[in-house]
Amino acid sequence: MAFTDEQLDRYSRHIILKEVGAKGQKKLLDSKVLVIGTGGLGAPATMFLAAAGVGTIGLVDNDVVDLSNLQRQIIHFTGDVGKPKVVSGQETIHLMNPDINVVTYQEWVSAQNIEQIIKDQDYDFIIDGTDNFPAKFLINDACVFLKKPFSHAGIIRFQGQTMTYVPGQGPCYRCIFHNPPPPNVVPTCKQAGVLGVIGGIIGTIQATEAIKYILGIGELLTGYLLTYDALSMEFEKIKLADNPNCQVCGDHPTITELIDYEQAQCDLK
Repeated sequence: MAFTDEQLDRYSRHIILKEVGAKGQKKLLDSKVLVIGTGGLGAPATMFLAAAGVGTIGLVDNDVVDLSNLQRQIIHFTGDVGKPKVVSGQETIHLMNPDINVVTYQEWVSAQNIEQIIKDQDYDFIIDGTDNFPAKFLINDACVFLKKPFSHAGIIRFQGQTMTYVPGQGPCYRCIFHNPPPPNVVPTCKQAGVLGVIGGIIGTIQATEAIKYILGIGELLTGYLLTYDALSMEFEKIKLADNPNCQVCGDHPTITELIDYEQAQCDLK
């Protein structure tokens, strides 16, 4: 594929990087990333993926834009209130970069549909931008079963965390956190609040991990949990050990089917 003059101009700052170059930019344009959740994490991640020229972006969300979302979900605007988030996201991406093919899934992920969604475009990388534990464990288990790399992240109050899973290169999310906490034990965003920019910081790191994976450059957050505290302005990179007893990726897995856990989602209305 030859670049158009517009693409050469648009991606010029990538192309002059020796770690990217024309070959790497073509990899990005040929790549496919699925973003599950177009909220505080998924919104900034999606915008930077689109700006970088990731050729196909899948958006999964069954929610509509609410005024309270606009404090952190920067892919949506005031005029989008009441609009399906995947439609709003698609429109913003196309305004930013018409090169991008946006595939929308206006539905919640579940044990019944997540594997089909991931297989739909044979996505290269998955970004978990969800705000609830049932979805996070579901995404992890589906990616382990399908041997797909993904970026996990979570945010609350002034803190955020993220880790990357690549099959065969370190522990999965369930290796570390095992099972969802019981309902109402961990506060939701509605109960605890969240500083809007935290999603931007952590979501942008997720996009960085996806881009690095596609390009095959640098060191990913495989085998590490990166935490961030905005009040102290400190990052901490915590080494994670493989868990041979993991229920889904261990030596003798006991979870062999996807599970729909029940737990209240983060509701900021």
